[in-house]
Amino acid sequence: MSSYPPTDIRRGVALMVLTALLFIGVDSVAKYLTQRYSIVEVVWARFSFHALFVVVLVRGNLHLHLRTQRLGLQLTRSFLMLATTALFFAGLRSLALVDATSIMYAGPLMVTALSVPLLGERVGPRRWGAVLLGFCGALVIVRPGTGAMHPAAVFPLLAVLAYALYQIATRTLSQHDSSVTTLLYTASVGAFASSLAVPFYWVTPTPADWGWMALLGMLGGAGHFTLIKALSVAPVSTIAPFAYSNLIWSVSIGYLAFTEVPDRLTLLGAAIIIGSALYVFQRERKLAAAKVSR
Repeated sequence: MSSYPPTDIRRGVALMVLTALLFIGVDSVAKYLTQRYSIVEVVWARFSFHALFVVVLVRGNLHLHLRTQRLGLQLTRSFLMLATTALFFAGLRSLALVDATSIMYAGPLMVTALSVPLLGERVGPRRWGAVLLGFCGALVIVRPGTGAMHPAAVFPLLAVLAYALYQIATRTLSQHDSSVTTLLYTASVGAFASSLAVPFYWVTPTPADWGWMALLGMLGGAGHFTLIKALSVAPVSTIAPFAYSNLIWSVSIGYLAFTEVPDRLTLLGAAIIIGSALYVFQRERKLAAAKVSR
């Protein structure tokens, strides 16, 4: 049985649902901004205002959180997050919000596949079957060779790979550095790297768009903060599935803000990917429980 009281579990679930909403907020604002500004400038805004959020959050203890035992891995992880964001935003510019979001659901399945060569983990035939089924779900959404595939779909597919590598690096770093340190490096490296490139693509935002850019970073920072808080008050095995509530948010916001209506194949593909990912998650949970009981 879990050591968390029910009130904490309810709080963890609420925080995870809020996290999903905040991240869909990031995607929605980014989709709006990428219609008006370059991907580089939108990525710069995402990380720069996120970094400002984190600096304000840890003010007074900034020097402590800059200390890391694995600087090289922190930098690698941060660049992977930067690549994930840039690729995903590039896809958002042309794809419907729910389509791009649904493709990203394949992330946990990609992590499972990459954990074998990179972490030396063992994956049984049932979990491999779930990974392959999830890949089929992604193909249902992308629909290659049917004429319905949008060329921009390649960007979220590459973002899935970058994000899976990012998650594996995060799993390794969790044994060495605090979550706040990792969060600070993610925001700071992204802000610094994008600041080097943004002068070549700069278009001065309107006053209103400055506000949207600030909101973009703040939503991202708040989303990572609520995710950390959710995982600190409730077991990950209980609350992780609620992250898929962002399908509801992406469909709702996509319709209200961009008049996007997902077709049946997109929803079918998303359901296949989510079901496969939840199976892998549940399978890993059972295996972990079996190891503890030995």
